[in-house]
Amino acid sequence: MTRGAILSGLGTWLPPQVVTNDMLSSELDTSDEWIRTRTGIARRHIASPGMSTGHLATEAARRALKSAGTDRVDVVIVATSTPDRPCPATAPVVASSLGLTGTGAFDVAAVCTGFVYALATAAGLITGQVADSALVIGADTFSTILDPRDRTTRVIFGDGAGAVVLRAGDRAEEGALRGFDLGSDGTGVDLITVPGGGSEQRLSGAEAAPDDHYFHMDGPQVFTRAVRYMTGSVRKVLDTAALAPEDVAHLVPHQANVRILDTCARELGLPAERVVKNIDRVGNTVAASIPLALAAGAADGRLRAGDPVVLTGFGGGLTWGSALLTWPGGLTVIAD
Repeated sequence: MTRGAILSGLGTWLPPQVVTNDMLSSELDTSDEWIRTRTGIARRHIASPGMSTGHLATEAARRALKSAGTDRVDVVIVATSTPDRPCPATAPVVASSLGLTGTGAFDVAAVCTGFVYALATAAGLITGQVADSALVIGADTFSTILDPRDRTTRVIFGDGAGAVVLRAGDRAEEGALRGFDLGSDGTGVDLITVPGGGSEQRLSGAEAAPDDHYFHMDGPQVFTRAVRYMTGSVRKVLDTAALAPEDVAHLVPHQANVRILDTCARELGLPAERVVKNIDRVGNTVAASIPLALAAGAADGRLRAGDPVVLTGFGGGLTWGSALLTWPGGLTVIAD
């Protein structure tokens, strides 16, 4: 037996408040047609006052634990770029809310690639025998850092959370994580960023401009690099298992923009039906994007036991990463 990390639970949660394209059109110079044709998004969920990223993460985690049939794990990892506070991390509070006080808990910040990075970290802890089980959560409330006047970002992002439970097992069994590819390029730091509020700005001696506390993104540059790095990363992780793109049953990408997803599929030579998409219903939910898409793919029956499935993401940093797994049989997904 070769020790591996096995996917044994999956749960998601979306805040109840829904914002449609028509609702945004009443506030911004945009329209349902403009948003759909450029992003593929029709609606998104937004956290209400009194909620936080930790609240969303906890709700998704409860469902993942129930899906796995357990109430205990050895470590909790929260992937987020919108933590409840700059300090401390959100994960210990989430763990405590789940009755897991005393469990190792920490955050991972890799923006839209955060879930893949957290998944790789948890798998490493399990295969390295530091832990026998892990709860990996992707959660973000990007609505809290968007300029309410900026139609180019506000129409894209939604809030949400998704979580998985991993357990130690045999790397040859269904549900096993079979390989990872992670990468970064810090020269692109300004392409996806919130400029103000960190030590760089505070130690510069200059006051942050009001807009510096909002999220900024260079859309054309992000599009080009997202396609390049995600497709390259998918090929690399497949190489580790001596597989080719045509061997992939389904690609589950970060739901950034439908045009990015379609272009990645063409670059990899994958037919559209092999790419899992739920961006039309939830928008870009950042670190929550991939687990929410996994739940959508499981719900419609596309992800079947034994299927080779590849997860891939691209985000600020710049960061990118992919994971290869065999889809488990008998998994009951518990969604919102």
